[in-house]
Amino acid sequence: MTERVLIIDDEENIRQMIRLTLETAGYEVGEAKDGMEAFAVLGSDSSWDVVLLDQRMPEMQGTDVLRRLKVLVPSAAVIMMTAFASVELAVEAMKLGATDFLRKPMTPEIVRNAVSAVRAKVTKPHVEEIGDEYKQSRARMVTMNGFTLLRASDVKGALPQKPNERRFLVRRPNGSEREVVVEISDEAIEPATQFAGGEPIERSFWTTQAETFLSDFIWTDGNLPGTGRLILKAIEREQLEKLRQPEKQK
Repeated sequence: MTERVLIIDDEENIRQMIRLTLETAGYEVGEAKDGMEAFAVLGSDSSWDVVLLDQRMPEMQGTDVLRRLKVLVPSAAVIMMTAFASVELAVEAMKLGATDFLRKPMTPEIVRNAVSAVRAKVTKPHVEEIGDEYKQSRARMVTMNGFTLLRASDVKGALPQKPNERRFLVRRPNGSEREVVVEISDEAIEPATQFAGGEPIERSFWTTQAETFLSDFIWTDGNLPGTGRLILKAIEREQLEKLRQPEKQK
């Protein structure tokens, strides 16, 4: 049976590009320009396998549409799309039930890989390959462009990490896995320590920064670093300011 994909996006040229890409790959494709039109389509026909959902649309944001989709088509895999991607938004979408998160502009290859990857997750889940820690940490897992990113601290048997390193297990769209290390340089550590007033910096801060850095690389490059290692050399001032927030609240 031909798998069916519904595209929900207010930009006609985006819908046309995705439609052509997926129809060429053998999928049956439908379209809706916003959430309300999508609800009308799904109300009369809920037999869709995948939904590609834009985040920024008139009237109703993608995350709001997503909440309704999980009621109307609970079995469908939902892939979020946006030009304004962030790890925080990706995590929120995952908690609401999204399966993947694509950053615009997208290449046809990224679209095909993402749809293929989410269908593979439905038909052949890999949970057993990682263990119970994977199941327990699902809400903290980030997925983008068909790549699944999991903190190594949540993976059974992962190698220990140095204080200035954060390790991640990344699954590619084809199902293969690779460990990626993000090294935190002295150039990043020094200003962060100053902003924290010399106090020890919470482990979660560095983990989040490393996760964001790796996610941005995957979103932008569409692949993993060739060496399996990235070096985080700077932290944005907005993120540094957050280190002072606990002090202001006292």
